[in-house]
Amino acid sequence: MLIAKEFVGYLSRRLVSRLNPSFIDTANPAALATQIADVIIADLEVEDKLNDEVREILEQYTEYMRREGVSYQDMFRKIKSTMVTQRKIIRAAGRESGDGMKLSRDKITDLSHQIGALLRKQRETRVKREPNETRLEIVKTFTEVLQTEEKADKDARTKVISQKKGILEGSEEYEILHKRYYAEELKKLGIELNA
Repeated sequence: MLIAKEFVGYLSRRLVSRLNPSFIDTANPAALATQIADVIIADLEVEDKLNDEVREILEQYTEYMRREGVSYQDMFRKIKSTMVTQRKIIRAAGRESGDGMKLSRDKITDLSHQIGALLRKQRETRVKREPNETRLEIVKTFTEVLQTEEKADKDARTKVISQKKGILEGSEEYEILHKRYYAEELKKLGIELNA
């Protein structure tokens, strides 16, 4: 998944604490945070499943791509792009659309609508402000938390690159060190990633 489930949990808790009590009243903030996390995870898993489908399709054309000299990445992007358009999926990856963050602005906006709808349907939650005002606060919180995550990711990459021994990005050693440093950076923010 594009964002670790533990980070989604942290993001959901931040959303609830940011919204409660100025934008909403809720009897059970922890349960609401879990429901918001479930919405985010379910939405992000749609694109993960699509990626798996694209990989399955490409397995059938391995010989053709090798024979024709077509790169796997190019074919992956083309097939995925076609399927995204056909299924009307909003791309999650912000870096693919030039947003700079892990989630695209379109995905954050879409999730803000889904979360806003969830808040309005909750029996234990009362929305105190206009739906769009609440939704904009959700977008703002998403953006701030994702910028914090981006900084942790960047700091982890800097630590890996600054090793005396030159470590190639994308190598197994790089990935192991990045994962460890990334977890350390998030831990400084109070976010525990399960190893």
